[in-house]
Amino acid sequence: MKVTDRFLKYVSYETTSYEENPITPSSEGQIVLGKALAEEMKAMGLKNVRQSKDGYVYAYLPANLAKGQKAPAIGLIAHMDTSESASGKNVKPRFVKYKGGDIKLSDKVVTKAKEYPVLANYKGQELIVTDGSTLLGADDKAGVAEILTAVEYLIAHPEIRHGKICIGFNPDEETGRGADKFDIKNFGADFAYTVDGGALGEIEYESFNAAGAKVIFHGVNVHPGYAKDIMKNSTLMATDFINMLPEGQTPAHTCGYEGYFHIQHISGDETETKIGMLIRDHDMKKFKERKKLVQDIVDFMNKKYGQGSVELLMHDSYYNMKEVIKNHLDVVDRAVAAMKACDVVPKIVAIRGGTDGCRLSYDGLPCPNLSTGGENFHGIHEFVSVDAMNKMVEVIVELVSVK
Repeated sequence: MKVTDRFLKYVSYETTSYEENPITPSSEGQIVLGKALAEEMKAMGLKNVRQSKDGYVYAYLPANLAKGQKAPAIGLIAHMDTSESASGKNVKPRFVKYKGGDIKLSDKVVTKAKEYPVLANYKGQELIVTDGSTLLGADDKAGVAEILTAVEYLIAHPEIRHGKICIGFNPDEETGRGADKFDIKNFGADFAYTVDGGALGEIEYESFNAAGAKVIFHGVNVHPGYAKDIMKNSTLMATDFINMLPEGQTPAHTCGYEGYFHIQHISGDETETKIGMLIRDHDMKKFKERKKLVQDIVDFMNKKYGQGSVELLMHDSYYNMKEVIKNHLDVVDRAVAAMKACDVVPKIVAIRGGTDGCRLSYDGLPCPNLSTGGENFHGIHEFVSVDAMNKMVEVIVELVSVK
């Protein structure tokens, strides 16, 4: 089956994950897709295919080494869920031969080259885009499709020698909980790769240190006609909090190794307002300083508005996986060599985000991240390059091959 056929099938499943739902997986659609993937892998002849009660799907392709050959067990991992930042229901993908300029997604929605300059890199390529009403799901169903297409190729070509290939598809990566219940021990890999990146050629083994925070503002409401010296408007308190964050330190104003504070959502009224936010920095010292600043602002506001007026719930999500991978750079070198062998220019970059590989690396499974060929994740302007997807299938085959 072609990688694009697989991809189109997978994006037809609604698998949005929801941070507010503490259950794993956070949506039923992930279980449904997981079952379909398990059945597909059984039909391919993979071994020990199973889906855990928490929705994780595992399997492996046995080694076919010649006598005297040795090879590590390599893991290939991708996540089944999509971000709740845009709808993942009734995705309507279509193919576009990109000749340059804007891409009209619908009568009302246009992906403008001026706003998305990355489009210039794809002139002459075939792209899969949305209809402008949903995200696409390349993050990370492109990774799922590339892994299974590569494995299917290996099964069809037994002359290509390889060690044990361990496959894992997990839920809830977008909520930061994708690695929470990943069964590393029974997964069976010596090291692994998440296929969950962006532009073709990217290899990532540096990530943010990440924390999530909920800030709850408790106000006092009363009829506005009689509110003098009584009302304590929680929406204005939330605005006060946001204005005390450093100006320009947001995702829209930072790049490279610059950290940020990101307000994800805000809701409420005069009585109670809630803010959800992300705190990110590659440098651990700066990461701790960012968290302390948030705490200091909350403490200041409680002095200003009265103790108990502002409540902070903050937790660490993951840490920079470079601190682990730097002791296993042979795993990175293997990916670099595989890309070069497939005429792909490797680009080692730092993730301005995180992957399940961050947590897995700290839990004992070194796990850098590889590209999928997708761009503009988490929104209606998401797209994936067909050329890049096909090339990533080649890269994965090369990555696990034994010469």
